[in-house]
Amino acid sequence: MKILFITAHPYLPQMHGGLQNSTDQLCRCLRERGHKVAVLCALTPGGWFGWRARIVLQIGKRLRGRKAAKDNALGYPVWRAWFPWEAVAEVAKCEKPDVIVVMAMRQVRMALAARPLDVPLLMQIQDAEFRQHDGDFGQLGKAACVANSRFTADKYREAFGVDPAVIHPFIDLDKYKTDTTRGNVTFINPVSEKGVEVALALARLYPEIPFSFVEAWPLTPDRRAALTQALASLPNVTLMPPQDDMRKIYGGCKILLAPSVWEEAYGRVITEAGVSGIPSLASTRGGLPEAVGPGGVLLDPTAPVENWAAALRRLWNDRPYYDAMAAAARAHAWRPENTLSYKIDLWERALRHAAGTASL
Repeated sequence: MKILFITAHPYLPQMHGGLQNSTDQLCRCLRERGHKVAVLCALTPGGWFGWRARIVLQIGKRLRGRKAAKDNALGYPVWRAWFPWEAVAEVAKCEKPDVIVVMAMRQVRMALAARPLDVPLLMQIQDAEFRQHDGDFGQLGKAACVANSRFTADKYREAFGVDPAVIHPFIDLDKYKTDTTRGNVTFINPVSEKGVEVALALARLYPEIPFSFVEAWPLTPDRRAALTQALASLPNVTLMPPQDDMRKIYGGCKILLAPSVWEEAYGRVITEAGVSGIPSLASTRGGLPEAVGPGGVLLDPTAPVENWAAALRRLWNDRPYYDAMAAAARAHAWRPENTLSYKIDLWERALRHAAGTASL
């Protein structure tokens, strides 16, 4: 099959996140199965990559009226545009997809831009933030859907009457497996939605425990200034830039902290850490309980910080308790349903179903 993934989010290497990493791994596995893949995403300014793509886009627009610039930096075509919904028809004309997979961020706007092309659509539901759809999801009717968790599937089933297949995020488990010194508490994506206030409070309460904060989403100037100010009085916290190889992060991690206050659709980083037997201390929001399973501790994000502190202290200091949690985290991450071969079979089935044929 020829498959085009479209999103209004930026993509690798301009943005590192669960959507981007999962899509990249899925694209690579689909290519190994003989399929052709391409991605249409948003372009952001800044950095060498953004500057280069901007020049290519300007030249293409001036010479051929193009609204998207193509590169093959990831080994497959990635089209980048300032306004991706305006470039859907142009990219589809070049890629000639059998099916278009519409991913998160302005999902309804992107789907409506693709609908006139008479190409089957598969909605890839990866968040519970309906306000980010840029339109009413109900306009899409009984669209074929794939959800990244049971939580997400139930949310959309109840709200819009669709019946999504559930396929947990696409993760190459071997890519994250590493030995770890278990020397710090790791908190990924230090923004308010992910519970940065809880993470900062715990770092203040336990100055003897090293913390590693790892950037993921691009920080706005205001957010960066606030974070820098907060970290100035916390010498036990190291701020790390986004990483291409997360083993550099998990190689020092003892506990993964995920105190999200919004409804996480799944919680990919929990599985990434669990691969190496790293348990999580996470909130009960959204799909996080599915990701954590028996391999960690769950608390309401609004619980008193003292509750979070007590749970962290026990995980950090109680060796038998920690070892049991670590073993459970590893077993949950490596369960058969989490393997690439299992998930790629589900994805091929969903793609063929959306395309309306079993012969492609």
